[in-house]
Amino acid sequence: MSKERRSYSKRSASEFNGWRYLFQILVTKIFYMIRFILIYRIEIKGLENVPKTNDYIVCPNHLSTLDPPLMCAVMPRPVSFMAKKELFDIRFLRWWIDWLGAFAVDRGQLMPSTIKTVMEIKKSNWVFGIFPQGTRGVPGTITGVTKGFAGLAKITKCQVLPVGIIGTQDAKYIPFSGKIIVNIGKPIPYIKNPDEVKDKWIEAIQQLTGFKYEETEEEINE
Repeated sequence: MSKERRSYSKRSASEFNGWRYLFQILVTKIFYMIRFILIYRIEIKGLENVPKTNDYIVCPNHLSTLDPPLMCAVMPRPVSFMAKKELFDIRFLRWWIDWLGAFAVDRGQLMPSTIKTVMEIKKSNWVFGIFPQGTRGVPGTITGVTKGFAGLAKITKCQVLPVGIIGTQDAKYIPFSGKIIVNIGKPIPYIKNPDEVKDKWIEAIQQLTGFKYEETEEEINE
């Protein structure tokens, strides 16, 4: 099993190809988008802020499991998100998220394979996506923000694209019973200081969502 995990953590640019993009289109831009439109009445703002090149990292706030397919459905380029390595132990789920372009990571530490894969994504037509909060947050607040995304932005010399997500936390099944708002902010330019990038992302997400940032003890000790 360890070999299997390693193979899903280190990816080459050639793996982020047209076949995976086609699969992502079918799943997210068609299947999920129909759901987002009919059930959640999705509203997207700020698409004009998305850079024309792929030298940026998609960094949304995180409310639910709907967020990754939502971002893939909304972004003009295919997006590759990190997924915790344990998910790749589940056979069908492993196949599903693999074909959607995800790659495995150890959430406890930043591995060299993660950095190499992000660099490979940058060589392709795809963009890298990561949730700076690491795990799902409570609606109305922004917590659990780590500097990992800012460190990757520094290493890859990428801009950070803040995206505010509102309304995905509640599972809805009745048509027009939900409401999702996606606010895409202006890119945060490449900055060498990860602390500054983190602060700018928090400030942007507060403006894009209306949520309030609450610093946790883990963030203070980071």
